[in-house]
Amino acid sequence: MNKIALITGATSGIGQATALKAAEAGYDVIITGRRRERLEKLAETIRSKGADVLTLCFDVRQQTEVQAAVDNLAGKWKNIDVLVNNAGLAVGVSPIQEGVLDDWERMIDTNVKGLLYVTRAVAPLMVARQGGHIVNIASIAGKEVYPGGNVYCATKHAVDALSKAMRTDMLRYNIKVTNIAPGMVETEFSLVRYKGNSEAAAGVYKGVTPLTNDDIADTIIFAITRPPHVCLNDIVIMPTAQANSRDVNRIG
Repeated sequence: MNKIALITGATSGIGQATALKAAEAGYDVIITGRRRERLEKLAETIRSKGADVLTLCFDVRQQTEVQAAVDNLAGKWKNIDVLVNNAGLAVGVSPIQEGVLDDWERMIDTNVKGLLYVTRAVAPLMVARQGGHIVNIASIAGKEVYPGGNVYCATKHAVDALSKAMRTDMLRYNIKVTNIAPGMVETEFSLVRYKGNSEAAAGVYKGVTPLTNDDIADTIIFAITRPPHVCLNDIVIMPTAQANSRDVNRIG
């Protein structure tokens, strides 16, 4: 029987790439997201690769939706081997004194509370089976801060801390926890951050070859396919042109 991976935020970017790579690696997948049409389209592609797939349409910010979706899993789908907490976003670049409260709440609700809601629903299933692997998608912003990053950086620092805490809590149950902290990845991330301003979003990657969705997905697959006695606790992955959250070698 194939192992099962549940991936949040699977309708685009890193989540979508991870779902496809997991299917290719022999996993059956549960894909979640808010955009039902995209979920169904992705499910068709996954089935074409010979994997089984279940779609769950919910918003990670809504705890009752998350819990109901997991509680209603039937048959083999309850046997989740891997949870990839990928859903997350950045909104706005305002300094703290000009911050937009709605932006702050959206980031906190998605990046921190959403991750907690999904983990709280899934972790007991892993504990009952005495095994599993939780992968939290953090960010270099969870290791360092940068101008305009304030609340986003705070949420990703929280993810980093939660990964460490989960690893301690899950240790006795043989459940691995991996924290993955990417640098610049070209996804919808910057377009969302700049609220649809495509010119500003494109400027983030100007003169740089950023990481791709597949780069991060490959890293996730590598982490979850290590032998049972090996856990990659913390992975920082950057484009060659990026040294840290602020120093980037732009050409041209």
